[in-house]
Amino acid sequence: MELSPIADLKFETALAELEAIVHSMEDGKLELDASIAQYRRGMALMKHCQQQLADAEQQVRILEDGELKDFNPAEAR
Repeated sequence: MELSPIADLKFETALAELEAIVHSMEDGKLELDASIAQYRRGMALMKHCQQQLADAEQQVRILEDGELKDFNPAEAR
């Protein structure tokens, strides 16, 4: 199964994949190498989700300030 690049994933898709990784690791049926690979992917997914949440929070702040302007996530970082 080919994994999608994390940067291309929507929040909900990334979160669902992260949850699936957590469940598979909790089952304890993965070999060590697979566990490490899943952990790395999970950490990257978590960072991706956190960044998307931070971007959404920034958009809400802009709207709360009454400023209806385009939001560029790259400028907010």
